[in-house]
Amino acid sequence: MPKISRIHWKKFEKFLLYVGCEFVREKGDHRVYWKQGISRPIVLPRRKQLELFIIHNNIRLLGITAEEYNIIIKNL
Repeated sequence: MPKISRIHWKKFEKFLLYVGCEFVREKGDHRVYWKQGISRPIVLPRRKQLELFIIHNNIRLLGITAEEYNIIIKNL
């Protein structure tokens, strides 16, 4: 399995927008995104470096593999 690194929340936000997610709302330091066909909204905390479990959970929810994620992040 490819290694996933911690990244800044703004870079992950670019990834979410690239894969078709829409920004819905913000409450405190959490931003909420939605994409047609997923079972629940994606919640993204505004932190300098996102923890790995947040990244893993969100890409799993989107149905994206770690390899696909790394390719997209590398090209952003």
